[in-house]
Amino acid sequence: MSGESSMIVDQQPNGVAESTMQPEDTQPSELSGPRFARYNVGYVYDPRMMLHNCVRGHSEDPQRISRIFDALKADGCLSQMVRLPIREVAREEALLVHSEALWDKVMAVSSMTEQDIADSEAYYEELSLYVHPNTPLAARLSCGGVIEAALAVARGTVKKSFAIVRPPGHHAEPDEHMGFCFFNNVSVATKVVQQLTPIRKILILDWDVHHGNGTQRAFYDDPSVLYISLHRYDGGQFYPNGPFGSMTSCGEGKGVGYSVNIPWPTYGMGDADYLYAFQTIVMPIALEFAPELVIISSGFDAADGDELGECHVSPAGYAHMTHMLSSLANGKLVVALEGGYNLDAISASALAVTKIILGDAPPLLPPMIASEVATETIWEVAMTQSKFWKNVNPKACDPREKEDDNITWSIPELLKAHRQDFLYRNHGMLQIPFSADGMEECFGAQAACTPDIMENPVLVILVHEFGNLRVELDSAATCDLKLEHSYLIDFSKDLIQRVQTSGHALLDINVFPKPVIPKKRGGKKVEYHAADVLTYIWDNYVSIVSPRKVVLVGHGPGCEAIMNLLTERTVSVMKLAIGVIQIVGNQTVPMTPRDAPEIRTWYRKHSLVIVPNTHRIFTDQKVVARHGSIMSIPQTKPIKLIHEALPTIYETIDRLLASKKDKQQQ
Repeated sequence: MSGESSMIVDQQPNGVAESTMQPEDTQPSELSGPRFARYNVGYVYDPRMMLHNCVRGHSEDPQRISRIFDALKADGCLSQMVRLPIREVAREEALLVHSEALWDKVMAVSSMTEQDIADSEAYYEELSLYVHPNTPLAARLSCGGVIEAALAVARGTVKKSFAIVRPPGHHAEPDEHMGFCFFNNVSVATKVVQQLTPIRKILILDWDVHHGNGTQRAFYDDPSVLYISLHRYDGGQFYPNGPFGSMTSCGEGKGVGYSVNIPWPTYGMGDADYLYAFQTIVMPIALEFAPELVIISSGFDAADGDELGECHVSPAGYAHMTHMLSSLANGKLVVALEGGYNLDAISASALAVTKIILGDAPPLLPPMIASEVATETIWEVAMTQSKFWKNVNPKACDPREKEDDNITWSIPELLKAHRQDFLYRNHGMLQIPFSADGMEECFGAQAACTPDIMENPVLVILVHEFGNLRVELDSAATCDLKLEHSYLIDFSKDLIQRVQTSGHALLDINVFPKPVIPKKRGGKKVEYHAADVLTYIWDNYVSIVSPRKVVLVGHGPGCEAIMNLLTERTVSVMKLAIGVIQIVGNQTVPMTPRDAPEIRTWYRKHSLVIVPNTHRIFTDQKVVARHGSIMSIPQTKPIKLIHEALPTIYETIDRLLASKKDKQQQ
């Protein structure tokens, strides 16, 4: 490979020292001294990369990066990130991966006239490219931007970074540009990091829907770089075509086993399929490899809505994959934009990934099961990769036979059945039926109430998911359980006992949905979520009884459902509820709507929001009235947090009831 033995010297981008890096909307002086440490995440962006464009329009649209930038800015993400300097890649850096001939070929585009471009159109179309006189500038900025994003993480300037760049790079091979790509941004950045920092072992995870042929070829014989790609393969008929993206392309020489392909055989792959691949192949291999740095070749063309990829990965799916990768390499993570051609999908997906690298917990996913196509593919990959990686166990990936569906029970279903029986036997609580079409199928047996729900003047509503499962594993790679050492921790037992002892009515709602296939009504899917269930119960069992005093208690994902209820049923909630207690834990603190000052005022006065004192709201955000009345507890473990909070919760309920009684007497 040309330039493999080249050496480069450390340099500042265009003479700009690192101390001039600026967070969005801040002055340079704000970054001096220890205050800089609060910016743990950086990004690179330069609108000059939009100068590479096709006059007739093209799916690799300049707006790909501007739409992402605008989405991150509108959501407030950029204000929490430091803007890293961007520069053009140097020739000697590009030659670490590419040949001189390719460098010269790309640079020559800058001198092409309109007629030259028109005359060479067929040549570039054969390579799936278009060119513009500003293409070399954009390509060099794109590559240099990824280098700077990677160096900032490798040197510890920031913990994570996002390179919002174009044109993409993972198809560019050492001797050829192709597939919308001119320089292989991630490959060049990887080589530069290995030369200029002590980091040697790097994982490149490529979830672009197309195989990153250029990246795999750059490190095909290199054991210091683990390349893992999840992509559509379609028997070698999906771009970039050919057998190189097959599961048997595992590397050569010393690099055998360090190329891992997960080739989907068809379109339509979704969250369940990708997350199953992560749990059974990606993470076990990554843990065994133990990288010092993780770089995501982050194409978003597997996203739902992308017509080129025809797959269905949701923003939440990308968030969960990012969250898993963030656990590696001591959190050193670089996200480098590759493909993705639906502007709405790419913006939403990039925003979801950014929230994770900023420290948010991944959003709740519904119950899901990987498709038969995916499980068969993963099993075949496991059979291949188990030759090289001890953590990969093909037996753990053996697809479940179709007939097993009739004789198997999911753990959530078993726990729901246990809870229903427990609440009835110990507290006489009865199941609440749902008459809404499809809701009983999705949430049946998950809402229970004491018999006096319609008569008791005081009602406590507990909205939650399951308790915490604590399990002991035989093996971290296979996740086989030691059942005798595994158990369920359910804090609600104490709360339920206290509520009933106090003589109050209780409504217990488990908002974890069953894994059912949504039915269709009028050509549209009918899907119910936690907020829908709580609103339904409020309308049909709570608000119809007045006057009464209601206390809403949310735990985990139940907190967001309560906030949605307050937004959707503002008048009746503010009339009946005397207080809202939110046990948020480490999740994102729900906020009242920005344009509803009356809700904000009421919620701030009537809420108690419990978080650990290490919650990111105290470090990366600002506590505002929309968050409610925040109480921090010096405890990070969720179960211990709840136990320490219970006395305060009981006191708060008693105080709210006493205050309401005093007002009524006055």
